[in-house]
Amino acid sequence: MSGLRLNTGGAIDRAAQLSFTWDGKKLAGHRGDSLASALLANGERVIARGFKYHRPRGIVAAGPEEPSALVTLGKGPRRVPNAKAPEVELFDGLAASGQNAWPSVRMDVGAVNSLMSRFFAAGFYYKTFFGLTKDTAHWMQFEKVIRRAAGLGAAAREPDPDAYEVVHEHCDLLVVGSGPSGLAAAELAAAEGLDVMLVEQDFALGGGLIGAAEQVEGAWAKDWVAARLAGLKSVRVMPRTTAFGLYDGNVVGLYERVTDHLSSPDPALPRGRLRVVRPGAVILATGAIERMAAFGNNDRPGVMLAGAVERYARRFAVAPGRRTVIATGGDDGYRAALALAEAGLEAVVVDSRAAASDAVAAAADKAGIERIMGHLPLELHGKPGGYQLEIAAGGSAAGRRLPCEAVGVAGGWSPAIHLVCHRGVKPVWNEEMACFLSGEPPAGVTLTGAAAGVFGTAEAVAHARASAADAVERLTGRRPQAPEAPAPGGLGPQQPLWESKAEGRKLKSFVDLQHDVTSADIKQAAAEGYVSVEHMKRYTTHGMATDQGKTGGVLGLAILAEALGQTIPETGITTFRPPFTPVPIGAIAGRARGEHWRAVRRTPMHQVQAEAGAVFTDAGLWKRCWYMPAHDGEELGKAYVREATAVRETVGMVDVTTLGKIQVQGPDAAELLNRVYVNGFAKLPVMKCRYGVMLRDDGIVYDDGVTWRLAEDDFLMTATTAQAAGVLQWLELLLQTRWPELRVHVASTTDQWAGIAVAGPRARKALAPIVADDMGDEALPFMGILRTEVAVEGGRVPVLIARISFSGEMAYEVYTPSDFGPALWRAVEARVKAEEGCVYGVEALGALRIEKGHVTHAELDGRVTLADAGLGRMASSKKPFIGKVLAGRPELTREDRPQLAHFEPVDPAQRFRIGAIVCDPEHVEGHGLGWITGVTVAPAFGGGWLGIGMIAGGPERYADREVIIADPVRGYRVRARVFPAHRLDTKGERMHG
Repeated sequence: MSGLRLNTGGAIDRAAQLSFTWDGKKLAGHRGDSLASALLANGERVIARGFKYHRPRGIVAAGPEEPSALVTLGKGPRRVPNAKAPEVELFDGLAASGQNAWPSVRMDVGAVNSLMSRFFAAGFYYKTFFGLTKDTAHWMQFEKVIRRAAGLGAAAREPDPDAYEVVHEHCDLLVVGSGPSGLAAAELAAAEGLDVMLVEQDFALGGGLIGAAEQVEGAWAKDWVAARLAGLKSVRVMPRTTAFGLYDGNVVGLYERVTDHLSSPDPALPRGRLRVVRPGAVILATGAIERMAAFGNNDRPGVMLAGAVERYARRFAVAPGRRTVIATGGDDGYRAALALAEAGLEAVVVDSRAAASDAVAAAADKAGIERIMGHLPLELHGKPGGYQLEIAAGGSAAGRRLPCEAVGVAGGWSPAIHLVCHRGVKPVWNEEMACFLSGEPPAGVTLTGAAAGVFGTAEAVAHARASAADAVERLTGRRPQAPEAPAPGGLGPQQPLWESKAEGRKLKSFVDLQHDVTSADIKQAAAEGYVSVEHMKRYTTHGMATDQGKTGGVLGLAILAEALGQTIPETGITTFRPPFTPVPIGAIAGRARGEHWRAVRRTPMHQVQAEAGAVFTDAGLWKRCWYMPAHDGEELGKAYVREATAVRETVGMVDVTTLGKIQVQGPDAAELLNRVYVNGFAKLPVMKCRYGVMLRDDGIVYDDGVTWRLAEDDFLMTATTAQAAGVLQWLELLLQTRWPELRVHVASTTDQWAGIAVAGPRARKALAPIVADDMGDEALPFMGILRTEVAVEGGRVPVLIARISFSGEMAYEVYTPSDFGPALWRAVEARVKAEEGCVYGVEALGALRIEKGHVTHAELDGRVTLADAGLGRMASSKKPFIGKVLAGRPELTREDRPQLAHFEPVDPAQRFRIGAIVCDPEHVEGHGLGWITGVTVAPAFGGGWLGIGMIAGGPERYADREVIIADPVRGYRVRARVFPAHRLDTKGERMHG
């Protein structure tokens, strides 16, 4: 035995030596090691520091349940914090370091926190810092300090240089877990011809059988695993792949680590793949997670789960120490002691029961293992490498001390039912095995083996084959021969280890090692009224972050239940939510980053405008003309005022291609529109258009736009640029789920049409010479549609023209197939300029709509009702529509709700900005009376400053008094007057011509 590496055994490749660094120190391991096993083999005991108290921490587990040994991998932009050392596959050149410590995890200045632990109890920051002052501003300063101290590892500040992929896949059967249950289930299903995927989060297949010294179905574990793998030639086997979530429709989210284990990965490969799998059936062979027990100083390096002790000894040929004490309350803990004894190491079993089963006791005695019955671990004394574990009979204040280097704790097992709980399944407490089992899983999902509470290898294999047979029968209608599924059980007599107590002594007993939550914290939460498990969880931070209660979750519930005088099932359990283990954000984004994430969309007329000198801005995903300088050096402020003035006095044209355009076709198209719009569309005449507003189910305005009826069964709906995609998705959802009987088809045609709005007193005069048909009031009245042609250079192009206005002036929207957009633009621009007009951009467009009092998404922000927006009279009283009932709720009909209004500064020289708060002059604080959503210089009102926004009770309340528009961020206050928003051309004479 060299260091803590055993001379023989294990599943590692001793001939393949790998070099890696730990905190800059060069160390060696072997292929097949994890970072955790390699660190243990090199005698590195202190791997991390506690979150709150900065106490030294070591390796506790051998899998994703690891709560303490969180490390940082790599450097620079590829740095990954909070990696769990047992999950990291060792490779040549791996660089790992400690975190949450200074200057290092071996000597951390932050450990001084442990001396002040009495002040850091649950909720200490609220009690301490809120108690010091009632001033919110002071608390905010304290909060900054607290947030800087929070967290463990530090994420890289540079952009992630790696690529990721998102893959969508299907299969007949997805098996999660490659332990004996998973292998047996996948083999049977594949033999029956199913398309099977087998995923395993580990880099090796076999689960607990890797390196195990047991026989399965007459063969040694290694040979049995090899035989099963040979039967999986048609199966898509994916190691290094974690099933992190189970979602509606039994969709499973997988994350595959593609290159994290390679020294020199192919740059063409992604670092990871997010796989979205839609299987016909799912078998969860996810095993079980061993629990910790609460006793004094149970967080010290060297205190491990007994199952991990066995795993490191048998699979990795690493010992936690030369003398190890195993604390257990069941037969299963003896496995670790036997593994150590077989390696020639000293092991002592401390069993809380009066007696073990005959077979286990005989095996222990044969191996020369000392057994101490009827005792619990009480407190660990000493330093890493030289401990003394104090043990005592239940309730004793003091007891015998056992010298040791490590402690293995077999506190009981919790089936890994997290994934099925993601589907809302409620766990059910099993008193005999002292664990939560899954409730009835959703159709198509089966738990098998230890995940189903079936412990024991032979029993788990039989259960898995029965589960696979069920899946085959469900998918094919035929049932293959398989054994009957055994009932849950197989652990033998259990006495779960919860919390060790000693009368008159206060023990520092940890429950959640990742968040430094002690048993005292949980009891304090109960004493302070946090009696719900969800409240206790949030008050103490128990079971949060990457831990999610894997090792200490049930232990914490047991302590809470005792504090409340309840049983564990009466106390309940917190809700498991995805992801089961962390997933890189880059993997969720996949290749959708940079321009792949925010693709640049340009209208068909973009290049024509660019050649003319247009300045562009981003409007959602689109590039839109912001303003069109009349000469070099003309800035935005002057340009947009000039453009808006031209629209009011002569004519202007603007690119409106970006408006969402949705073709709604079918015999029931009018009925669909009648249901989604608040106003009527069923009787809209052909070749007419109408402005409509949609509500959400809750009565809040969702979107607005003009819809054109081109035929009895053919409508062209326009939506705002911001909500175009959302409106289409919503219509599709309605047709698929609520009204599948409607004979309607919807499709986006935004990219198929190029659009130009021509507005101003001379709009008709500008267009008429190039339009093939009459555009007079009778041929093309207000809200009428004309299908015609426009003369362009080299010929004519087909167009649809609607006489509608967003500016309040006489206006037309002209649409043509996108390929004709540039030619149409040039033809219209020549005519507009001939009438002393100009091209205008979205800044002038905004100015015109503010003057007219038209709303956009700036006002329709998800909080506004029809009445708030000044559109209350649009709603039909004769027909139902989405949102009609809930729009009548008292909260949405209050007279003091914020309503649309105009705002002008009393002093013309002063200005205010978007986002400012409208306040009562005597109460300039808090949320105020309303807010500003848009501002502009207003040519229609003499060129003064004008704002639009919302004010409580509507503008009529403030006709004879002033308000204060305050901006605490920018630091100004402006006295202002309030006016109705709809005060420009109230009779519509300019708009109607």
